[in-house]
Amino acid sequence: KELFTTDAESLILGADIVIEVMGGLEPARSYILQAINSGADVVTANKALLATHGTELFEAAERVGAQLYFEAAVAGAIPIIRPLRESLAGDRVKRIMGIVNGTTNYILDKMDTEGASFDDALAVATELGYAEADPTADVDAFDAAQKASILASLAFHTTIPLESVHREGIREISGKTVELAKKAGYVVKLLAVCERLTDPATGEEGVSARVYPALISREHPLAAVHKANNAVFVEAEAAGSLMFYGAGAGGPETASAVLGDLVSAARRHVIGGPGLGASTHANLPVLPISAITTRYHVTLSVFDRPGVLASVAEEFAKHGVSVELVEQGTFGSEAVSGEAAPTATLVIGTHAALESDLAATVSALAQLDAVSSVVSVLRVEGA
Repeated sequence: KELFTTDAESLILGADIVIEVMGGLEPARSYILQAINSGADVVTANKALLATHGTELFEAAERVGAQLYFEAAVAGAIPIIRPLRESLAGDRVKRIMGIVNGTTNYILDKMDTEGASFDDALAVATELGYAEADPTADVDAFDAAQKASILASLAFHTTIPLESVHREGIREISGKTVELAKKAGYVVKLLAVCERLTDPATGEEGVSARVYPALISREHPLAAVHKANNAVFVEAEAAGSLMFYGAGAGGPETASAVLGDLVSAARRHVIGGPGLGASTHANLPVLPISAITTRYHVTLSVFDRPGVLASVAEEFAKHGVSVELVEQGTFGSEAVSGEAAPTATLVIGTHAALESDLAATVSALAQLDAVSSVVSVLRVEGA
C-alpha cells in the first residue's frame, strides 16, 4: 500500500512506461503529454481523449520517439487496434462495420429476443452495471462515435475529427419498430460504419464515419452478436472479410488489453527500436452523411383511404428513389377534426440510393395529407 500516491507527477517522472486508465479529457491529456515528453511510452484505454486529442498526442510521441498504445480504447478485450495498425498495414481496408457499444447492444438484444420496451431494457442494463446512472454516452451514441473516429483514422490513414462522425442514438427505437424489423427478417443494431466512398459532387475518393441504429439481416454475422458483446466486421481488398468478436467492456477484459499493450511496450524497451507512429498519409476528405449510398426501411402511419399508396409512391419517384417492397401492417384510428379516422401501417423498403435523396423523400412524405405520421426511418446495412 505504500506504493499508492495521489501525486501523479511523481509517478510520471523517470518512468519508462506510464499507464493511464483514469478517463476523461483533463487531467489525463496533460499527464500523458508530460509522460510522452519525458520519453516514456504510454498505454491508455481513454477513447474520449484519443478521439478528441489523438492527433496532438501522436505528434508529440513521434517528436520524441515514444510510443502510444491504446488497444483497450476500442472494443475492450477484442484485438482490433493492432490488426488495423500492423496486420492489415499492407492491405487496403474498404469498410468497417461494427457493434462497439455493449450497453446499447444489450438493450436492443433484450428488446428483440424478449419483447422488452426500451425503458425496461435500459433499467435492467443499469441494474447489471452495463449502463451508467446517466446513460447518455451510450444510448445517444457518443461512446460509439468516439470509437468510430479511432477506427476510421487507423483504417484509412486519415485524421477523422470526432465532430465529423455522424451520430444518432437509440432512444427513438420502439418495441413496435423492433417487432416490424423481426417480421421483415431484420434485427436492429447500433452500428459504427466507416468506409471509403466516392464523393458524388467531385467524383474523388473520400471517407465516411457514422454511427446509427440500422437494420441488418438475421443471416449476417453481426446479427448473432447478443447481450453486451461487441463485434467488428472488417472488409479489406486482399484479406477479404474478417470479424473480430468478444467482450467489449468490463474490468478483466479491459485489463487484458491494457496488459497486452504493457507487454508490447516492455518488449520494445528491452529490444529497442523505433515505435509505430500514427499514419495520416492518405489525408482523404471526410464526407458528410448526405454523400453515402444506403437503403431505407420507412414505416408510415397513413390514413386508410383510396389513393394513399399512389401519392406515397409518387414522392419516391419525384426524388429518384426506387421502391423495393411495400407491406401493409396493422390497422388503427386517429382523431381528425374530432372524428376517428381509420389508419394503417405502411412499411416501404427502398433500393440503394443517395442519402440526400432518401432524406428528402422522407421529409416530403411527412408533409403529405395522406400520411398521419412517419413512425420510423432505419437504414439497412450489411446487404
